[in-house]
Amino acid sequence: MHTTLIDAATLSQHLQDPKWVILDCRHDLMHPNAGFDSFAIGHIEGAQFANIDTDLSGAKTGADGKFLGRHPLPGRAALIETLRGWGISDDTQVVAYDAHGGMFAARLWWLLRWVGHPAVAVLNGGLVAWQSAGLPMVTHAERRTPGSLSEKSSLVPTVSVDDVLNNLSTQARTVVDARANDRYRGENETIDPVGGHIPGAKNRFFKDNLTADGRFKDSAQLKAEFAPLFDEPSKAIMQCGSGVTACHNLLALEVAGLPGAALYPGSWSEWVGDTTRPVATGNH
Repeated sequence: MHTTLIDAATLSQHLQDPKWVILDCRHDLMHPNAGFDSFAIGHIEGAQFANIDTDLSGAKTGADGKFLGRHPLPGRAALIETLRGWGISDDTQVVAYDAHGGMFAARLWWLLRWVGHPAVAVLNGGLVAWQSAGLPMVTHAERRTPGSLSEKSSLVPTVSVDDVLNNLSTQARTVVDARANDRYRGENETIDPVGGHIPGAKNRFFKDNLTADGRFKDSAQLKAEFAPLFDEPSKAIMQCGSGVTACHNLLALEVAGLPGAALYPGSWSEWVGDTTRPVATGNH
């Protein structure tokens, strides 16, 4: 069972394995159709396309009319049906990849763990590593026989916006923001019209988890780099712009042997949906 990362050579040996499902998670936050367009041009054999906006996210507004963020979690039942539609069963090894260092694939990795499925890994180095190894791409899409994945107890914790708000006074947990530093400081209005960060949050840009070739740093290096941010993973909350790249930090923590941190799914986009919630700017 592969539960964190998998290399291109290993994946290439299982392209015809009926118990393996490969999902292409390419996406562009500024160009929503770019992921599928890239998939149509070429993808790993047997891969199916997973859309961040529709397959891996839920409605942006809750039943009470409150804004839940740009990429809220999908309903668990709806997600299970989507996963089954891709041919995933309880004994399926799932592999997710993208072309962005795992930026989007990590979201799928986390979601499967959220519904209790541990056999999911991210292709280390993504499509770049696959192509660098001289491995083939195809253009034809495949449909799998529906799977029978069952919903099990979650393997990962989450926190709500109220939990994060209450933490401002208790300071019981450390909030870690996965956005680029200019967004954290409040200096990128193109992506974050309301700039800044949750007061007290620390910054760990998700790309800092990667080496120059786009692969994850090794366990020891990741562990050393996360060490100054918090004492205990179970007392840490990972967030980002909309609950996507925060999952990259959560995957890096698993690689580092530091499991237990929680995801704040709504993240910054939900936080600033209510102007009464405080905002901090700059590097502090």
